[in-house]
Amino acid sequence: MAKEIIFLVEDAPEGGYIARALGYSIFTEADTWEELKQAVKDAIWCHFDEGERPDLIRLHIVREEVVPA
Repeated sequence: MAKEIIFLVEDAPEGGYIARALGYSIFTEADTWEELKQAVKDAIWCHFDEGERPDLIRLHIVREEVVPA
């Protein structure tokens, strides 16, 4: 099993955050950053069996901002 799993995190259109794992069918969302971290941990516990879970979770924030020229 990989030692690390990476999640791309984006702002949700309705507020809060959406996270999806790279290379795995794991998606979750939450209203706050702290809730998102817990939701990601919970999703990993549900997705992987014991002994197969990654050691580290990397949350990569992707933010798009439009700036008038």
